[in-house]
Amino acid sequence: MKKISLLTFLLLLSTFLCLGAGTALGASNGNINSAAVQVNVTNQNPDTARPGEPVELTLSVQNIGNDDLKDIKVTLNPEYPFSKISGEDLEKSISYLNARQDEDDAGVLKFKLMTDSNASEGTYDLDIVTTYKSGSSSNTITTKQTIQLEVQGKEYAQVVTVSKADIDIAKEEPLEFIVTNTGTSPLKNLVFSWTDPKGVVLPVYSDNTKHIKNLEAGQSVTVSYSVMADVNADPGLYTLNVNLSYEDANSNSKNIQTTAGLFVGGTTDFDVSFSESSAGETSLSVANVGNNIAYAVKVSIPDQDGYKVSGSSSTIVGNLEKGDYTIASFDVSNSQGGAGGNTTENSPETPPDSSQDSANGASSNSMSSSNPLKVQIEYTDAKGERETVTKEVNIETTSSGNMTSAGPGGPGRSSGISSYLPYIGLLIIAGGAFVYRRKIHEKIQAMKAKKAGYKKPEDQKV
Repeated sequence: MKKISLLTFLLLLSTFLCLGAGTALGASNGNINSAAVQVNVTNQNPDTARPGEPVELTLSVQNIGNDDLKDIKVTLNPEYPFSKISGEDLEKSISYLNARQDEDDAGVLKFKLMTDSNASEGTYDLDIVTTYKSGSSSNTITTKQTIQLEVQGKEYAQVVTVSKADIDIAKEEPLEFIVTNTGTSPLKNLVFSWTDPKGVVLPVYSDNTKHIKNLEAGQSVTVSYSVMADVNADPGLYTLNVNLSYEDANSNSKNIQTTAGLFVGGTTDFDVSFSESSAGETSLSVANVGNNIAYAVKVSIPDQDGYKVSGSSSTIVGNLEKGDYTIASFDVSNSQGGAGGNTTENSPETPPDSSQDSANGASSNSMSSSNPLKVQIEYTDAKGERETVTKEVNIETTSSGNMTSAGPGGPGRSSGISSYLPYIGLLIIAGGAFVYRRKIHEKIQAMKAKKAGYKKPEDQKV
């Protein structure tokens, strides 16, 4: 019986010794849960840390040992992607904790950390260091615990680029938007759309909404449209309201709204045609055949082979609305030896003869086959930029040669029938004077014969 009692005593003693050894081993390993102080994370706000945003941790500090504790200090040692927030302490203290506390009597400490804005999605370690003194000893005990915090990737997208800054009126043009996922998490079910509140710019061949199934972090996608501006739109800068919605990792819908500017209007086009040529001037019709107004229009005849301009080679005709036209006149002639051929020049003192008529005819034919006349038009477009357009005009001439030519006798003499009018008048006057003088002479001869008794041969008898 005594042996049984002694054996029982030895078994009980070994059990207590093993339990004590286990406690001592736990303390030597630094596992805070095996020591007299137990620290737990009771709350995290938000539940998943977000890049660029603070995260708040609520810690429960509980004395589970048999001794009272004092001078308890809890310190956070953050590493990337977590960092200290200005004005927030990383070390907090509890002056006293009774032994064998339950959860309701535990101390509560709150800490705030900042999450790096470029943090990638994942799980990160955070070290918590606790120091305290036991009531029965003046030695400081230090324990370390590592917890894990989950970081949700940054979910953000933006419209980085718009392909065009301006479009023409009533002309189909491409318009592209580049959408980039600037966050660190994938985005899904993106819906992109835009509107012009004034209804001037509208998409063609499709509506204004585009769908993107998935967009990885750092990836870009191009959203393309064909657009057209109303033909009656006033040139100017128009606002496009851009909207982008997407779903995050928790299937929560988020929305981004922004604006973009698009200039409507720009260059225009002209049509130039030969109008008439008379009195030493060649008139040209200049019409604005584009869809935009042209400001401060200047029409010029540049230097070119086959033609020369007497006097001013340019004229300012002012503003031209779309569909308007104006007349610009210049003293243009075929240059000597130019591509347009030689122009016959007559001296005012020498009347034209048949040889000159042949020369004039040859000159007229030569002018009809001359090179086109180059006309340069400068104007300010709807954006305020100076533009230049060059057109070619075929100068039309009649067989009598209505195009003017300039020679030593003075510029602007007509090479047509009008140049012969002075000579024809002189011939008519000279002919009239000759007939008049002949009739006077006949009357004088008749009077002399009558006075001398002279009879005309037809009055004499045979």
